[in-house]
This record gives sequence, C-alpha cells and structure tokens, in this order.
Amino acid sequence: MARLEETNRQEKPREHCGVLGILCDDKSQHVAKYVYTGLMALQHRGQEAAGIAITDPYKPITVIKENGLVNSVLKPSKIRGLLGNVALGHVRYGTVASSSVENAQPFLYESNEVNFAIAFNGTITNYNILRKKLESKGHVFTTDVDTEVIATIIAATHAVTHDWTEIFTILMKILDGSFSIILMTENGDLYALRDPLGFKPLCIGSFMIGDEEKIEVKVLASETCAIDALSGRVLAHVKPGEIVHVEYNNGIHTETILKAPQKAFCFFEFVYFANAASELDGISVYDVRKRLGAILARKNRINSDNTIVVPCPDSGRSAALGYAQSAHLPFEEGLMKNRYITRTFIMPGQDQRRSLVNLKLTPVKKIIKGKDVILIDDSIVRGTTTRKIVRLLKQHGARSVHLRISCPPIRYPCYMGIDFPTREELIAANLTVDEICKNIGADSLVYQEMDGLLEAIGIDATGLCTACLNSKYPLKNPPQLEILEDSFTKNR
Repeated sequence: MARLEETNRQEKPREHCGVLGILCDDKSQHVAKYVYTGLMALQHRGQEAAGIAITDPYKPITVIKENGLVNSVLKPSKIRGLLGNVALGHVRYGTVASSSVENAQPFLYESNEVNFAIAFNGTITNYNILRKKLESKGHVFTTDVDTEVIATIIAATHAVTHDWTEIFTILMKILDGSFSIILMTENGDLYALRDPLGFKPLCIGSFMIGDEEKIEVKVLASETCAIDALSGRVLAHVKPGEIVHVEYNNGIHTETILKAPQKAFCFFEFVYFANAASELDGISVYDVRKRLGAILARKNRINSDNTIVVPCPDSGRSAALGYAQSAHLPFEEGLMKNRYITRTFIMPGQDQRRSLVNLKLTPVKKIIKGKDVILIDDSIVRGTTTRKIVRLLKQHGARSVHLRISCPPIRYPCYMGIDFPTREELIAANLTVDEICKNIGADSLVYQEMDGLLEAIGIDATGLCTACLNSKYPLKNPPQLEILEDSFTKNR
C-alpha cells in the first residue's frame, strides 16, 4: 500500500478496469480483431492485464489473458487464431487483489450446469461477507477477485432458475458497491448490467463491417471512445439498474429491473479516469474538463504579462485550456510527456510509480524560464508526483509555480474502486491547503470547490458519488469505515 510521501502522477486514482463486448450475427465473421481495437481505446482504464473471451454459439468459450498491455497480450498471431462471432474483452488495473494472471479477466466459469465468461468493472464492498457465505456452503475459490464471487453467485442462482433476467435481478439485490458487468453465455448471447446507483459508465453501440453487403456489429463498452475507435455510433448509455440483452440473431433488449432513490456516478470519471473524447451518460468529458478550468480561473486570478498556463499532461490539458481561455492568459505546453512511459498512478505498487515519475515528464526550458507558471492538474491524492513536478519546473527556470487543481481536495478513502483505500495515503486528509502548498513547494495552491465541480459536470449532488470528498458513502449497508479499510488493505 502506498504511503503519503510517495506516489506518483498525481495520484490519479484508478480503480478502474475497462470492459467490452462484441456480437455479430453472422457466424462467418470473427470479431477478435475488433476486440483488440476496442480494448486499445480503453487501455487508459487499466494497464496491468488484458484479456479476451470468444466463442461461436454452442461452442466452447476460449479465453486468453495475460499481464501486460493490450498490444503485447493480444498479438496478431494470437488474434488470427481466435475464431468466433461473439467476444468479451477486458483491461485491468487491480486495486485490491494481487497482480497474478489468475486474477486477470475475462473470468471463465465452467460447470456441468452452465458455462459463461464475465468481465467486470467495479468493487463489491460486501465481497468478504459474500465469499464467507459461499465458502460455508462448500464453494471453493481459485482467485482473490470480486469477479469470481459474482460468477459463483450467478451460477448458484442459475441452478434455481435459467431466466437470466431473474438471475441478474437477484444478483443486483445481493451485491453492494459498484459494478458494470458484461457476461457472455455459451449460447452466444451478451448481457450487460449496471449497478442501481450507476457508479461506473457503460454504453451500447454498433458499427458496420463488409464491403458490398454491410453487416451490423453490436458493441457494449465502458466508454464511447471504444465505439468511436470502431467507427461506430453510440446507441444508448446503459441506465443504472438496467439489464441489456444483446441476443444472437434477435437484436438488443433492455429492461430496468432495479431503481434506486438516488444515483451515484463517480465524479472522478469526468475529472481523470475517462478518455477526454468520451461521453459519459451523454455528457462530454472534454467539455466538463474545460469548464472545470474556466471555473477555477474565476478564483484568485494571477494577471501578469509574465504568466503562462501550463497543463500537467495529459489529464490536466483540457482544464488548462479552459483556464487559459477564461483568464486570457497564454496556454503553453511547458511539460513534455514521454509517450512510452505508462500512466504512473495506475501502476500497482509505489516503487514502480515512483521510479517512473522522473522519466515521464520533461520541462521545456525555453517556455518556462523566468515565467510565473500556473500549473493545472486534475487532482492531488498523495502529493509525491506534484512535488516532483513543481521542483522540476523551478529547477528548469520557472520564477514561480502556482498550482491550480480542477478537483476539490480528496480527503477520504474510496471503497468503490479507486486505488487509495486508506486516509494515511491522502495528503489532504492530513494537511491543510496551506500545509500542502508548503509541502509540495508551490508558491500558491487553489483547489476547485464543490459548487464548481457540480456546475462543470452539470449533475446535481444527489446524482454523483463524492464520498472521497465528503465521506458520504452511497452504499446500501455502510459498515464501519475501519472495517472496510481493513478489508481493502488485505489481498483479496
């Protein structure tokens, strides 16, 4: 578990995984190459492991999954050998379990009664309770991830009813926490479901293949950027509590089976996790980030002919552009990113994150020398990376560095999937804003306020999860937080 004085990129939280499902009604079409394309577009959601599950209707499901990036796991030689018109894809960043390849996804469940593959994004907060109950009934687990518990519940329920809608209704009532799930049956159907609070994004789309005779291919994905990468169109965003059935040779069917009195979409998707080109529940991520910057520029303006606005690449870029335009200040790319260095926050393990920070960013001396730099970033979680960036800018000639953060201070752990489950890790949980400013060596520090965050996203506070900002956890049965924290600091 990382500690307060270390971390990397700025702590971009990262819980996240990316899920993808593709179905083509034409059995002569093999969709593995489209899974590859879609997962490449979702690579930002997880860089630890990648995998694919593929089948033809009524044929055995084949799964390939390994630690590594998509282009190293799903090499062309492997893609060519994967035959099937229905498939799942997954990219993983493990927030709670170990990095063993056994914990990679998709997860294949096989028994005499039912076979299916499942791809999961989220965190089940009552995981330990459910696992112990299942173990007491004789179930044996081979991994330490939520996905196997979910699959076991599905299989156990399938023994009672073969109605998938009923199975998923029961599952939604049992699970607590965040989840967007895509399941592929051995019959070649896809099902998708999103938790009743809508923590995680999930969307539906389609794209056309074929030269003379066009064939429609259906897509389920964590983000619309995956559909865009396939030159497709977005058909809908899966609603909280909704089940989507992409049926082989029978179209797409949706049904809302469980409604919650409130919604709890993770605000950090807009701030950092999602691709800026994506739309989440119909809202442009890029537009939100620009508005966050513009709103931030209203506070404590620095007006000087010597001032420039510099983004911390890449997630700070849209907010920096919005800030510069609103403040009528020059926008400059004063930090160059090494494109061959992976996202440091989502690298499991503090030592790995710390070793990559200095390689990741290079200041442009000609731009920053002698300037008062307004540095825009999306968040500060642990503070280590921010401190190093401020030091880098000053070492390369910046006269002053004024830090502006487009997200309010993160003071509380996340139990819905982000990789910072203890308050000890969070710099804003332990220091005041002035103390943080001094700790990281900035000349000034201004955070976004909650009102500004809500204004930029355009969703009321009752529609977002902001627990890491205010400790209001939207769980069905919130246990004592110390129990949750203890659960999340152990491998599961």
